[in-house]
Amino acid sequence: MEDKVLRKLFLGFIQIHILHHAKENPIFGAWMLDELKEHGYDMSAGTLYPILHHMEEDGLLVRENRNVDGKIRKYYTTTDKGSMVLAEARKKAYELFREIKD
Repeated sequence: MEDKVLRKLFLGFIQIHILHHAKENPIFGAWMLDELKEHGYDMSAGTLYPILHHMEEDGLLVRENRNVDGKIRKYYTTTDKGSMVLAEARKKAYELFREIKD
């Protein structure tokens, strides 16, 4: 039960993380998995890729397929809507952090 609740909570953090990095530079799944792992989110590609696809469906990310060494790699970039959502999430996260930090 506790694990399920934490997963739901962390999903929002993960999505903010994805939007942040996709706004800075185009990201791809394997790179994002490594980045999230550095921050303590240990997840599989089978968990991350559906999140990326849903964020794309929601208009937060746009995908570009690129040929890298003969293989197609999907790169994601934040859309204008994704940037607006990220800006609002940053405000809310900062406000929450100030409230709970002590």
